[in-house]
Amino acid sequence: MNKYRQRRMNLYQKGRPFSISRSKIDLFLECPRCFYLDRKIGLGRPSMPGFSLNSAVDALLKNEFDLLRKNGEKHELMIKYGIDAIPFNHPDLPIWRDDVRQYKGISVVHQSTGLEICGIIDDVWINKKNELLIVDYKSTSTSAEISLDDEYKQGYKKQMEVYQWIFKRKGFSVNDTGYFVYANAGKNRAKFDARLEFDLQIIPYRGNTDWIEPTIVAIKKCLDDADMPHSNPDCEYCEYRGKMKNY
Repeated sequence: MNKYRQRRMNLYQKGRPFSISRSKIDLFLECPRCFYLDRKIGLGRPSMPGFSLNSAVDALLKNEFDLLRKNGEKHELMIKYGIDAIPFNHPDLPIWRDDVRQYKGISVVHQSTGLEICGIIDDVWINKKNELLIVDYKSTSTSAEISLDDEYKQGYKKQMEVYQWIFKRKGFSVNDTGYFVYANAGKNRAKFDARLEFDLQIIPYRGNTDWIEPTIVAIKKCLDDADMPHSNPDCEYCEYRGKMKNY
C-alpha cells in the first residue's frame, strides 16, 4: 500500500479512537495547518527518505546495551558519566522499541480527549530508586561541541518529554532527567579503510512535561474544528502551497 493511500485511510473521525504519535505532536507545534491537512484531510507533507546509517548505529547500540541488559550490568559509558543505573529489562521492551517493525511502540489514552498518544523509544535505563530513565540515541558527524542548544534540537527535547509523559501515565516511576547517547563519527582519519570510528558521549536532559497536557487538548480542538487553522507564518510548506496557486 502506498503512503498516500495509507494517509487517506488513517484520518481522524470524531467519536472514534485515534492515535497521535510523538512526531505528529511535533508537526502540530510546527504548523497547525500542516497537521490538520495531514491528520484530517490526508494531505501530508512530502515524505523524506530514511537515514539508513543512523538506523544502523541505533541497531548496534541496542545490541550493545542488550548484552548488558541480560546480566544487569552497567555500560562503561554509564560509569564514565557517573550514571548509577543499568539497562531496564522488561518483557515489553521489544514492543516499545518496535523491534518487529509493527509501528506500535508504547501508548496511553489521554482521558479527557480520548486521543491515544504513542511513541517508539530507543532505550530505557533504571536507577537504584527504581526510577526509569528515558534514553534516546542520536548520530552525527561534527567537529563542533555537541549540545542541545541548537534550534533544530529543540524537537529532541520535546521527543524526550513526550516519552517521559507516556511512561508516567503508564504507571512507571520516571526520573525527570533523561539521556541522549550521541555517536559522533570522526572525519579526520588518513584512510577510510571501509570503516567509521565513533566517539560516544552522553548528554543529560531534565525534561518538563507541563506543555503536553494543554497541547493534547489543543490538538483535539483542532481536529474537531470544521475550519482549517491558520498556518505558521514561518512554515515553508504552507508558503510553497500558497505560491503554487499562482501557477
